[in-house]
Amino acid sequence: MPKRKLDPLPTTAFQILLALADRELHGYGIMRQVAEQTEDRLRLGPATLYGSIQTLLEAEFIEEVDAPAAAEPDERRRYYRMSVSGRKAARGEADRMAGVLRIARAKKILGGERV
Repeated sequence: MPKRKLDPLPTTAFQILLALADRELHGYGIMRQVAEQTEDRLRLGPATLYGSIQTLLEAEFIEEVDAPAAAEPDERRRYYRMSVSGRKAARGEADRMAGVLRIARAKKILGGERV
């Protein structure tokens, strides 16, 4: 799958990368983290979550890892972490979004107090 499909990153993919920015998580953990970090504005169902995970795996933006030592053993769970290229893609998307916010502020669509 060409990385071009993820440029710009879809909202779901970007939120998954943000969820994995500081720790390894399994699918359900990613689902919960995305809901938390978006204040429940984005809730991922299983099909969306695992479809996005598969796309991110194929693009090598995330990688499957062994369960962290502190995790409860469950061989059914797959854990993921952001890769170096995933961090680069997330940074690029954040920069792109910051540029959009600058334009919105300049056009007086968004005030500076919100962000």
